[in-house]
Amino acid sequence: MDRRHTEKNEEASAQGRPTLKTLAFMTGLGVTTVSRALKDAPEIGAETRRRVQLVAKQIGYRPNRAGVRLRTGKTSVISLVLNTEQEIMSFVSDIIYGVSEVIADTPYHLIVTPYSRSQDPLDPIRYLVETGSADGVIISRTQPNDPRARYMLERGIPFATHGRTEMGLVHPYHDFDNHAFAVEAVRRLASMGRRKLALLTPPVGLTYYGHTVNGFADALSEVGASEIPFSTVSIDHSIEQIRTRTAQLMRRDIRPDGFVSSAAAATLALVAGIEDAGLKLGRDVDIVSKQSSDLLHLFRPELLIVNENFRMAGSELARSVLGWIGGAAPGSLQSLSVPGEVLAYNRSPD
Repeated sequence: MDRRHTEKNEEASAQGRPTLKTLAFMTGLGVTTVSRALKDAPEIGAETRRRVQLVAKQIGYRPNRAGVRLRTGKTSVISLVLNTEQEIMSFVSDIIYGVSEVIADTPYHLIVTPYSRSQDPLDPIRYLVETGSADGVIISRTQPNDPRARYMLERGIPFATHGRTEMGLVHPYHDFDNHAFAVEAVRRLASMGRRKLALLTPPVGLTYYGHTVNGFADALSEVGASEIPFSTVSIDHSIEQIRTRTAQLMRRDIRPDGFVSSAAAATLALVAGIEDAGLKLGRDVDIVSKQSSDLLHLFRPELLIVNENFRMAGSELARSVLGWIGGAAPGSLQSLSVPGEVLAYNRSPD
């Protein structure tokens, strides 16, 4: 398509936004020169490129995506595909913040593509791919054999997964080492004399379920502790369901004296169930929980905490997708976050 025709399309659809003509007027340059300067064209002098880009930033200029797509075939869009019923607390906002922070100084824009648990998780991926709605995709709730990852790999769509797959296929990911988390949690509980431990697991079917369960089992064997089965709920269940099942478990003659929890919201329900059974956190039972916001100790200072940084995860995922779009090898765009120490805040006396 003729460059002048594309630039006219951009101007016509601007609807009051700063445009190429606005930049040309403010810099005293021609529209074509301004357009090339914004793209870092080598034939435009470095000082001119800097001046145009500075003015563009100051007035909030953004290229019209329809015009960009007509010229390049690219959307300049990264899609973050999220389950609308994902964990409460700060997961969604932190992931979005982390992605947005990385792409802020790039031509890319973030869109969030939601889906529900009742929906096939492949549906939003098919839509994005078949409509060409995004140049790159980020997905979470990753499965060992994830059909979304396989689908995008087969179609050459740059993507990154929050969590690893086990398909033997190479793709970008960022993950938290949940095996190491479970090991450290069990070790800490055992060091406090806790010997009958229960695990509130991630959802069965997700990759990090296996990592967490295996880490828990390995550490139980290491420290000589025993497991009290607690398989009737996972962190995907509602707070009321977890609370009720916890209370039932804690009223039994043989009950846990320690829990490992994979999510902060679920931990709130665990504590409520323990107290419903007439027991006291920090005296009768201890909990090691993951959290992404520094909040749980405000609820109960007796809780033992391991921090998981979802904001950093969002940043790493965005860098991975942009790296793949930019031509980097997918295998070089993988990262694993190691859990820090188990933190104890001001534990109240008995």
